[in-house]
Amino acid sequence: MSQLDGPTAGTWVIDPTHTEIGFSVRHLMSKVRGKFEQFEGQLVIAENPLESRATATVQLSSITTSNPQRDDHLRSSDFFDVEANPVMMFETTGVAVNGDRITATGELTIKGVTKPIELEVDYLGTGGDPWGGTRVGLEAATTISRREYGIDFNIPLEGDKVMIGDKITVTLNVEAVLQSQGASNLTSA
Repeated sequence: MSQLDGPTAGTWVIDPTHTEIGFSVRHLMSKVRGKFEQFEGQLVIAENPLESRATATVQLSSITTSNPQRDDHLRSSDFFDVEANPVMMFETTGVAVNGDRITATGELTIKGVTKPIELEVDYLGTGGDPWGGTRVGLEAATTISRREYGIDFNIPLEGDKVMIGDKITVTLNVEAVLQSQGASNLTSA
């Protein structure tokens, strides 16, 4: 099972100060990158790693692209409508391993729309920290269609082009801290 042989079975809580939930989207001739600054989540690593689960809740109002005017627009009803839809949620439905490749399937909910997604996951390792804890590192990525979640604001351009692309690349750099060892039930994040 290669990459999954390392983490200790138990409940791991995502450390928000050492985790980043980022994204990129095509804008005209370049890409805009951003991230979410407020989120929480946990991993429950099972004795059989294929039975492991994860949940995450992201505060959509915490979006930042390093441009306050753009960030306010992204929070508006043109995009996330954070007044009516304050959170984005993810919950795994399965884990598969094929050689060194780990895929976590799950359901992503944005603006009340839930769609299945697949995350390609890299296990970066497990080890002790200076405070006596145990940490696990993971990186994951996926691509989603923003239109599928009802986020379809755009500005038409000459030649059947649009200002903002539909495909969003989502990247996760996760560090989680072991809270309890052994079998555990996944609780709401």
